[in-house]
Amino acid sequence: MFTGLVETTGAVISYTPTAGAARLTIAAPGIVERLKLGDSVAVCGVCLTAVAIEAEARPARFSADLAAETIARTTLSRLGPGSLVNLELPTSAGTPLGGHVVQGHVDGVGRLLALDPVAGGGQTDWVLRLRLPAALMRYVVQKGSIAVEGISLTVAGIEGEEIWIAIVPHTYSATNLHALEPGMSVNIEVDVMAKYAERRAEAGAAACGFTVETLLANGY
Repeated sequence: MFTGLVETTGAVISYTPTAGAARLTIAAPGIVERLKLGDSVAVCGVCLTAVAIEAEARPARFSADLAAETIARTTLSRLGPGSLVNLELPTSAGTPLGGHVVQGHVDGVGRLLALDPVAGGGQTDWVLRLRLPAALMRYVVQKGSIAVEGISLTVAGIEGEEIWIAIVPHTYSATNLHALEPGMSVNIEVDVMAKYAERRAEAGAAACGFTVETLLANGY
């Protein structure tokens, strides 16, 4: 499990297609030294497994294989050499949960509409605006949690299929957000608690003889 508190950023060294999949190699000093073969690491919010570690290389690096599902559902296949990526190692049991529960299982890809500075109070904050896939909007609520590129963030506002999020200076500078541009795609993981709540509600309704369709048909 991850918390969406990005530890550091790394840079893509290479993306190499293989038979039905691909291998991603990332320069990650400060992370590689703590990795063992088979360990999990979140790369821009995608949980990957370290299959090769080169701690003595310059820069230190690790590689992970991407399955076809990962390639289809995330932005990782669109990264080129030098692309900045967010990195986080799993949270140890008993560690305070600083962000929210992030599985590293990306639900879909959103589009960055704008990342605008907002000056005030002696610092520059930012407003991140995103368009999400319609199928994910049912899990998004104002003041709720969402992971964008693996970053635990709070939804400040919603309008249709667009959301906006306040970004503090530390998050802007310590993650890959400052390297993104309007029009780029970003990995989105909605709050897993919302999905479990929906599942439980549907199961309860079905047990009572109701379905989402019957409720809607009767004006609920």
